[in-house]
Amino acid sequence: MVEGLVPSLQFLWELFWTWGWIFLPFFLWPILSFHWLFWRGALWDERKNPSMLLELRFPEEIQKPMRAMELVLSGFWQIYGPPNWFEKWWEGQGDLSFSFEIAAIEGVPHFLLRIPKKQRDLFETHIYAHYPDVEIYEVEDYTAKVPANIPNQRWNMWGTDYTMPKSDVYPIKTYRDFENESETREERKIDPLAPLIEGLSKLGKGEQIWIQIKAKPITDENDGSNFQKRSKKEYEKIAGRKESPPPPPLWKEVIRILKGEPEKKEEKKDVFPEMMLTPMERDVVASIERKRTKHLFECFIRYLYVYKQDSFSGSRIKLPMSFFNQFNTTGLGFMIPWELTKVKQNWYDFFWFLEKRLYIKKRAKFRNYKRRVPSYFPMDKPEATFVLSNEELASLFHPPSRASVPPSVIQRVGSRKKEAPFGLPTEEE
Repeated sequence: MVEGLVPSLQFLWELFWTWGWIFLPFFLWPILSFHWLFWRGALWDERKNPSMLLELRFPEEIQKPMRAMELVLSGFWQIYGPPNWFEKWWEGQGDLSFSFEIAAIEGVPHFLLRIPKKQRDLFETHIYAHYPDVEIYEVEDYTAKVPANIPNQRWNMWGTDYTMPKSDVYPIKTYRDFENESETREERKIDPLAPLIEGLSKLGKGEQIWIQIKAKPITDENDGSNFQKRSKKEYEKIAGRKESPPPPPLWKEVIRILKGEPEKKEEKKDVFPEMMLTPMERDVVASIERKRTKHLFECFIRYLYVYKQDSFSGSRIKLPMSFFNQFNTTGLGFMIPWELTKVKQNWYDFFWFLEKRLYIKKRAKFRNYKRRVPSYFPMDKPEATFVLSNEELASLFHPPSRASVPPSVIQRVGSRKKEAPFGLPTEEE
């Protein structure tokens, strides 16, 4: 009993003290379940689902259009397979994912693919099917070749994640907007990777830029963002379609029949709402509809500029930004930097541990990159992830053409490999 309280408050306090504990599990369950899944998932990844890093080396001549990479990603989508209840809550299994990465080490760009080790055959099969001259090697993790305690006295870093402030149902600009697929001549192709690779090749000693695009195949079953429902709702909103009202309850239908009232029918209009759209609205509606029919991936994107203290160049920070800015459009989707490695000074915390907070922020961003997890992990931030189609991902990561990126800039396979002629005699014969 708490003395000094008025009788009404005293009663409420005694009621809470006696029966309030009943509601405690309902408040704690979301927190406990999240951390339980985090713990079990970490054990699963460590013991039964290890990852590996593959480097892709491209031939001097790549005649395939960027559309071929879209088909490769359709094959990658086949790793989709959400776990059942037991596999998720007890074994810790999660949805399989992969990441495209570009690591420029002191001016040498490397195209990398991080995948579940058990799924290597699937990934290599789809790459070789469309790019038979590509060479694939297993390599060590480049993030392990710099100190793990960045920032320190010798090394420092700057980085940012990306988010889509507008709804991700609106697609970003894709390769269809960069090139005319009917153009077959190599020199006429426009490759959005060209300025990025050219800029990365100019990095000096002690400078590195890492770009990471992680993707997880999704459907309605494992999509927590309800992309299909949101895209359909946005589509109907722009097109001017009204959602069909739900059927009335049975008891209302019975009363209507007993009263002898006629059934209400919606009047049909002679003009369809789509006919009233402007040309730009029609393009937007068509883009939304095309995206929702593609293979979809839940993604997050980030990059880091890692450098030695005496090698910093502020202009390097803008290189990846200018690359991602190419895919932004005013009428459709766009991506912007989010959660930069800086601490904003506000009137209420102008002098409160700014350097320490910046240090902690850099350590967290560097750790998240190495672990390939979203920003604020293990917390769930809706801004940290968004949905991209295989067409959009293929525009962001694909084998660069020789005309747009010359061999002096990127490592390429020197000679073209061919299969041995059929019927060639062997030693056994």
